[in-house]
Amino acid sequence: MAKQPELDDFRVPYFDGRKKSKFSLDDFDPAAKPFSTGAKDSDRARLSEIGAKLDNLQECLHAQQKRRVLLVLQGMDTSGKDGTIRAVFHEVDPLGLRIVPFKAPTQGELAHDFLWRVHSQAPAAGELTIFNRSHYEDLLVPTVLGALDAPAFDVRCRHIRQFEELLADSGTTIIKCMLHISKDEQRARLQARIDDPTKHWKFDVSDLDARKQWDKYQAAYRDALAATSTEYAPWYVIPADSKTHRNVMVAELLLRTFGALKLEYPPAKESLKGVEVE
Repeated sequence: MAKQPELDDFRVPYFDGRKKSKFSLDDFDPAAKPFSTGAKDSDRARLSEIGAKLDNLQECLHAQQKRRVLLVLQGMDTSGKDGTIRAVFHEVDPLGLRIVPFKAPTQGELAHDFLWRVHSQAPAAGELTIFNRSHYEDLLVPTVLGALDAPAFDVRCRHIRQFEELLADSGTTIIKCMLHISKDEQRARLQARIDDPTKHWKFDVSDLDARKQWDKYQAAYRDALAATSTEYAPWYVIPADSKTHRNVMVAELLLRTFGALKLEYPPAKESLKGVEVE
């Protein structure tokens, strides 16, 4: 009997401190749906069920004001970063939830080190923060454009590992998801944006320029994930051709992560015993 898929089957091997792991995105099928029931309605029902649980767990996180959770979402254009956030956190109270979109750095940000703009956006105590794109943009994009050579790439990877270790040592639980979409599916989604006038605001001509660099981006992702997947900040490859599967898998991963934190509400206050509101 075939082995049932597990979330850790999609985790990128940990960087061992000396060299990048033997890892290839080609080992993961973007069209796979290992955590799907096979029916969209059932997947949406499961997503709603998980969402209700996440709402309660996130409220505990916010009430305790001790731990922090950071979810990093990366992926090629149209892989569904925005859609994942809308679907997975639909049931979650926005109290204690913060979404940070990272765009191209400004001139002021470029005047500092590449992590300067990111550190100030890390989650505070009791907060769940979602990075829609992240510090990895400052690793991937300049590599593809030829502005970052191999030695500089390795240095940035080391700085990222150290930065994420600092966050982890300070009480931040980090989950990083690479939304893995196929080139054919991206073409279909880009065309849909062009064909639908109500989606033109989502489309930018630069998306086509990036698509021309598809192979270079895939190679950059492979090397970046292999060099920065660690025990304290693991990477997971999320098959993302199916939107409902993508959402369910990210939700399942978050549910497992929150469950491992053993969150509870703060103890009752003795001073409130017997107090009656007049």
